[in-house]
Amino acid sequence: MKDFKKLIAGTVALTLTIGLVSCGSTDSSEETSSDDTGIQLNDSQAEQVASLADQLEDVELENKTIKWIAHYDINPTEGSVEDPAIELFSTKYGGTIEWVQTTWDTRYDDIATHVMANDSPDFFPSSDMDTFPKGAIKGMFDPIDDLEYLDLDSDLWADTVDIMNDYTFGGERYICVIYTAPSYVCVYNRTTIEEYGYDDPAELYYAGEWDWDVFYDMCVDFTDAENDLYGIDGYGYTNAISETCGKSIISWEDGQLVNNMSDPAIQEVQDFMYELGKNNIMFDRSSNNWYTRGDGTTGYGLGTYQTLFIPVGLWALQVPLSETEPFGDMEAGEIMFCPMPKNPDSDTYYISSRFEGYVMCHNAPNPEGFACFMNCCMVCRDSTDNITEETLVNEYKWTQEMIDMRNECLELCKTNPVIDIESGISSEMDAAMQNVTQATMVTGGNSETWTQCIEEYGGVIDYLIEETNEKIKNVAETGEYETD
Repeated sequence: MKDFKKLIAGTVALTLTIGLVSCGSTDSSEETSSDDTGIQLNDSQAEQVASLADQLEDVELENKTIKWIAHYDINPTEGSVEDPAIELFSTKYGGTIEWVQTTWDTRYDDIATHVMANDSPDFFPSSDMDTFPKGAIKGMFDPIDDLEYLDLDSDLWADTVDIMNDYTFGGERYICVIYTAPSYVCVYNRTTIEEYGYDDPAELYYAGEWDWDVFYDMCVDFTDAENDLYGIDGYGYTNAISETCGKSIISWEDGQLVNNMSDPAIQEVQDFMYELGKNNIMFDRSSNNWYTRGDGTTGYGLGTYQTLFIPVGLWALQVPLSETEPFGDMEAGEIMFCPMPKNPDSDTYYISSRFEGYVMCHNAPNPEGFACFMNCCMVCRDSTDNITEETLVNEYKWTQEMIDMRNECLELCKTNPVIDIESGISSEMDAAMQNVTQATMVTGGNSETWTQCIEEYGGVIDYLIEETNEKIKNVAETGEYETD
């Protein structure tokens, strides 16, 4: 192990230089574009998708184009494979998707500008978990209950209708949920695990032994600041760890926001996080212009064997090899993941989950096209699993172990999800929650206990929740949206 540390220390400067040259940021907030149309489905896959057309209503769309606004193109770009739902939308309806480009920082301003100019896009992703409830409060998105061609109470939507019903606004559904996916999984490099003689986290998970205690021991043992080795890195690890208790700090219950800061389960996990923070197992982003290691490229540090764990969504691994390279050598089987560890006193693995789906923009010009594409997404969801897995294995070089663990995580998202909507409330809440979520594990030190955090910020969170709940009530009763 000491020799391995020396090897890391001796090679990190060279690796960092190469990494900065060869890898751009792959964070989900990066704006992506390409003139390359990506990889189309092969003939066999296209035939399989075409065979699903009979499951859809026969509709002749007057407008065959739907406009998608996001910081990335939903159409396949360089190195990525076409979504079967897009192929089905084209095959069945002659549909196309036009990308209305924006950036991560200006997404909501740009939507508002388009809406005000009577040039609304049609739809926007819900997967970043920042659309609800603020998008409904501000009238940026419209309810989807009464759309022609979209029957959310039909058998087609039976698998996700309950969660859509749980997140209604004024009794109406706004989020078209295709499925729930992990917001975070615990990604690691097997070379590092083996070199340090640790038990493989995936194997521990299947044995029911992957818990906070094991995670703590590994992180503390691995961390060696003098050699620039840290147990964890990333932008979302505090939420990823906190939500293993089975609760989010702010939840949505019966059409209202609820503050769970004083919940015993939250207190217990935050006490655990405080112990982690005291041992400074986190890469110090405060010393790196608040970026994660290197230039902030997602995954950097695992591939250089300097970071033990990076909690991140599966999106970071379901991409071409050029984008997973910072995590390690995918083709050599270095990269693996599993759920975040559980409370050692519990038998249940909870998983931070997000809504993979869409919201419809206010005054969308083609709601019929949007509805038909949503049905395409749902028909393809389960009927093209094999195409998804073929893509992951053949194009992105996943192992069967990774496929099996992905299925395990997706199943946990159905049975034990923890839904966090704190980012979907307001900019004031974003600012307050940045302090709250990092309180017990502040990068760079100066962590405080959860009791101190509640004393300092509990009243602020209560006020912002009360204020937002009042806005929710007013909009639902009057139909008058909030304006800035």
